[in-house]
Amino acid sequence: MQPQTKHRLRQLPLLALALAGLSACSTTSQQPGPNDRLLSFVDPFIGTGEHGHTFPGATRPNAMVQFSPDTHLIGWDASSGYHATDSTLYAFSLTHLSGTGVGDLGDVAVLPYSGADSLKPVARFAKKEEQASPGYYAVELANFGIRTELTSTERVGLLRATYSDSTDRKLLLDLGHILQPNWGHKVVGNDLELINDSTIRGTYYTKGWAEHHQLSYTLHLSRPADSLALWRDGVRSRIQPGYSTSGDTADLKLHLYLPQGSEPVLVKVGISPSSPEQAEKNLAAELPHWDFDAVHQDSRRIWSEVLSKIEIETADSSVLRNFYTALYHAHIAPFNYQDVDGIFRGMDKQLHRNADPADGHYTVFSLWDTYRALHPLLTIIEPERALRYGRSLISDYQEGTILPRWPLASNYTGCMPGYHSVSILADLVAKGLASGEDLKLWTEAAQRSSVYREDLARKFAGTRELDLITRHPYYKERYGFVPADSVPESVSWGVEMAYDDWCIARIAEAAGLKDVAKEYDKRGLYYRRYWDHETRLMRPVMGDGSFRTPFNPRYSAHGKSDYTEGNAYQWSFYAPHDMEGFLQLMGGKQVLEANLDTLFTTSSRIDGAEQSGDITGLIGQYAHGNEPSHHIAYLYNYTDSPHKGQAILDTVLRHFYQPTPEGIIGNEDCGQMSAWYILSSLGFYQVCPGKAEYVIGRPLVDKATLQLPRGKFVIEVKGNSKEAKYVQSAKINGRDITRELRFGHADLKAGGKLEIQMGTQPRR
Repeated sequence: MQPQTKHRLRQLPLLALALAGLSACSTTSQQPGPNDRLLSFVDPFIGTGEHGHTFPGATRPNAMVQFSPDTHLIGWDASSGYHATDSTLYAFSLTHLSGTGVGDLGDVAVLPYSGADSLKPVARFAKKEEQASPGYYAVELANFGIRTELTSTERVGLLRATYSDSTDRKLLLDLGHILQPNWGHKVVGNDLELINDSTIRGTYYTKGWAEHHQLSYTLHLSRPADSLALWRDGVRSRIQPGYSTSGDTADLKLHLYLPQGSEPVLVKVGISPSSPEQAEKNLAAELPHWDFDAVHQDSRRIWSEVLSKIEIETADSSVLRNFYTALYHAHIAPFNYQDVDGIFRGMDKQLHRNADPADGHYTVFSLWDTYRALHPLLTIIEPERALRYGRSLISDYQEGTILPRWPLASNYTGCMPGYHSVSILADLVAKGLASGEDLKLWTEAAQRSSVYREDLARKFAGTRELDLITRHPYYKERYGFVPADSVPESVSWGVEMAYDDWCIARIAEAAGLKDVAKEYDKRGLYYRRYWDHETRLMRPVMGDGSFRTPFNPRYSAHGKSDYTEGNAYQWSFYAPHDMEGFLQLMGGKQVLEANLDTLFTTSSRIDGAEQSGDITGLIGQYAHGNEPSHHIAYLYNYTDSPHKGQAILDTVLRHFYQPTPEGIIGNEDCGQMSAWYILSSLGFYQVCPGKAEYVIGRPLVDKATLQLPRGKFVIEVKGNSKEAKYVQSAKINGRDITRELRFGHADLKAGGKLEIQMGTQPRR
């Protein structure tokens, strides 16, 4: 997701389907070994090039701290603060977004430096001098002669700087640092207090994608500074311990002059969304010592445990690197936005305490993206974590009276169509993971989030959070469709709200609220109003009930057309909750197959001077670089030709995922691109979250062992090779599913097995 931009598109013509196996990376006989070896397959630089927007810095699974270098401050590719093509480094900051199309965060920036005093020293580095692995990042700052290493706990960043010149050691705390200032992101205030010559506390206030963001910190030095200087709007002055300022709107840059010595300088920074005192408490609880290597090794252990949730076997080294890096990326967001004692800042901007701190309270839900694959993946390998996320979304409702769309740092950003929090909740219900929850409360939250809210429109007036309250639900409630001449992106909103309303029906049904379920099931069919039998596409409907004319299905205008980040081709296959009804609507399996064939074989030309930059990874008009296309290849399973989908999946898996910085075809989007790869490599995918059913695709792995809460589930793929991309037969727990190529969530159980036989020719 991102504002409009121009960049090179990667696309594959239909011919690539036949050639899918010819350009894959070379293979080895390497097999994953003990759990620690899985770490060697993770490359945090994957996705840092092109427009993947990932970062290489140190973090732990779903942690508040993402300690990473900021090498890119301006434009779309500054979304994560880093780009693989850069050689300039501005600072190391404590918080980052992974794979998003909009930037924010970059809080609490530090930079070791040497040489002449300047307002804002800038480092230079060579790519060959960088290292990154789970929980660790290192780089040589060439112009300063400083080797800088980063590691972290959940709420504390730890930096180790080794200065080549023992007589010239300085450190910058840049409290004016920001990502994407050209997109309106800015620092609006600072609280700063020098506790003593080795401890600094404060709160950092910014305004950007998150309208009201504040982050508190405490910074400790391993040795006291000799002296300190503060630059306020470019004016330098000496300051002493005891100095403080509150609500300072000046550009603040604090320079610390460190004592001479040959030993490394260590800096640890604890952060908190609550207060400097809570940041201090977080630091004391998680990092009371200065042992950098111990923290690093602990991070390795924690990441190893996460990666061992799925152990795969394959002869293809590129698959190993792609898979385990994807599993790593799938565990960066959402991140825990709660202090160690359970205190968090809610969507009402007030402080709350979680009765059970172990539950956590989470932010950075890229829901329009992640409801499709990330959250379904977690229901399999980490069901307790998946439930915690659902509870966190309900907590957001209780504080802010509406479920969030893209919550960020206790803010409603309102980004993207629909209200897909309900999908996360419905999937938990469908899979029996929410049996102990208050489902009447969940239904209430879902209902109140599905309608236009005048009260919140007034409350959020004049702020970015007003984006949460669009008029699309109002039109849906009034007319049964969203008129294209009233609001943009009407078709995308219309079909996605229909799916979301079906999800609400499932929650209400589980809660025993039959009338509510009946009403929302009816609303779940609203998508049908957009179907045009003449063009066999989802077409915008005008206020008078007619289809928009003229109509160009290739047309895209980012944020201005009838489709979100796409066009009619990419949005005409979205009715995952009503596939049987959708087939009837369009005229049966043959029509669906013909439409899919057209999608994948037509020209990849996109029309429009302001076309969405998200339309990448093209095969015909299929766009794997953006999420609305992610389920489409699997729809061949609803025709009599599932082998066509298997061939396409083979192409996507082998060509649009590579173990290189440019290896992710679109924005990584907080784990969604990665989760799609993980599930698809294992050989199945959930077309409709909220319906506890998976469909078989084209597995890449030869064997996989999934560590479930009560034991192991095994996937065995026989006869697998680059040429053998077609499923010949499939069994789950001994039951033959070759004909339907589907199975239920309940089949994924301890001691169970999925067996898939592959071949070089389609099964007839």
